[in-house]
Amino acid sequence: MKKDWVLTQDAFDTLLDWLDADRERAGRKYELIRLRLIKIFTCRGCHQPEELADETINRVVARVVELASGYQGDPALYFYGVSHKVHLEYLRKAHNQPINLPLATESNQNTQAIDLTSDIEPEYRCLERCLEQLPPDNRDLVLRYYQQERKAKIEHRKSLATELGIAVNALRIRAHRIRLVLQRCVRDCIEQQPAN
Repeated sequence: MKKDWVLTQDAFDTLLDWLDADRERAGRKYELIRLRLIKIFTCRGCHQPEELADETINRVVARVVELASGYQGDPALYFYGVSHKVHLEYLRKAHNQPINLPLATESNQNTQAIDLTSDIEPEYRCLERCLEQLPPDNRDLVLRYYQQERKAKIEHRKSLATELGIAVNALRIRAHRIRLVLQRCVRDCIEQQPAN
């Protein structure tokens, strides 16, 4: 994206028109897309999911004039495709930056831990709760199974299957069964939560 590009009201209005002819529905679609982008970046472990979601939206808005005239299909899918590119850039930048960890001193050892789960959405709290309920072997397997991306994921799963002494297909089936248990547990947990 051009460094000097600035979001204008006209460009934003064009985006809303592209999302839906009715301005009210377009506003709701925009908010749903933004929330979904934030969830995507949060699930991928990004430290600034809101900023990355906004960057994704800005990139789409920068091209909305040409998109509005020729794009076929659900506009939300285009946003998700752009979010994938933004995530890859985020990973590349994060990989090239050194990690600065504070040294353990008496003063920061006594500091209370920050509760990071307080601002995570209910789905993620439910997922964490359901993961804790799994037997340790299953929890470890499913967490390790869904690590890595692309070719690294394939190699990782092969080595995991070898480590467990099973075929890759058996590993896939085992992970799938654990995932089904997790999905049911999360769904039940979310249904038990009070409505906002």
